[in-house]
Amino acid sequence: MEIIPGSIPQSKFHGYLLGSVAPRPIALVSTVDSEGNVNVSPYSFFNVFSSNPPIAIFSPARRGRDNTTKHTLENVREVKECVINVVNYNMVQQTSLSSSEYAKGVNEFVKAGFTEQSSKTVSVPGVKEAPVKLECRVKEIIELGSEGGAGNLVICEVLLLNINDDVINENGHVDPNLMQLVGRMGGAWYNKAYGEALFQVEKPGIVPGIGIDNIPVDIRNSTILTGNDLGVLGNVKQIPDETEVNEYKLIELSDLFVEYEDDANGLELKIHELAKQLIKSNKVEEAWKALLTFNN
Repeated sequence: MEIIPGSIPQSKFHGYLLGSVAPRPIALVSTVDSEGNVNVSPYSFFNVFSSNPPIAIFSPARRGRDNTTKHTLENVREVKECVINVVNYNMVQQTSLSSSEYAKGVNEFVKAGFTEQSSKTVSVPGVKEAPVKLECRVKEIIELGSEGGAGNLVICEVLLLNINDDVINENGHVDPNLMQLVGRMGGAWYNKAYGEALFQVEKPGIVPGIGIDNIPVDIRNSTILTGNDLGVLGNVKQIPDETEVNEYKLIELSDLFVEYEDDANGLELKIHELAKQLIKSNKVEEAWKALLTFNN
């Protein structure tokens, strides 16, 4: 499928775009207008873009159906402050409710059952139930268009980061399983960013890995190993030497080599299956030794 913007209705293109670029973090943004009326509403066009200076950006888009603007955008134009409250699973239904199009002046804190919490650096209250609150000064608002669906980048400087102690683990880090954040998908779909949904990927170090291009061709062309498996193998700084490989072959794989003495193809498949399991168990060096035994 190839879609040129403007070739289909904007609402349909919007759906394809949001279903494709996901999951997206959710900014539950609280603001006030010039008369002190409080508003809180969620936006998934949101992320952080700098840590020094600390900058977060969210984008309240113009409504696609009638090209009107949202109260949040009107408020930050009047009072250049906001609080970005992060959204976890315990508050996701209330957050969705706060996105309802209540009339100007209606307090969504009350409608959604959230508790206003005084901020220290801005006049806007935060959401007490949120595990993290970013008190912000609005630096700039960039209009991306004038038609329905056009975004407005609200560029915010973080003045204070407020993190609940109960989401910090014993190592002093924010723990995703304690935070229990949720993300926005397309349509009515959300996702959980904790529990079984989590997995770790070792970051490349200062010394770069050898790269997939330096993996032997027969391993790269494996019918067993996936691109993810090859990525793990290519992230090592060096591969085991011949002595290490021969020792591993003698100690760990001698029975396998005897069993498949007359079946080279079967032996290769078995070794690649073993390597895949070793990679899954984070035994990458052993996986390399196993794979290289077939090359020696």
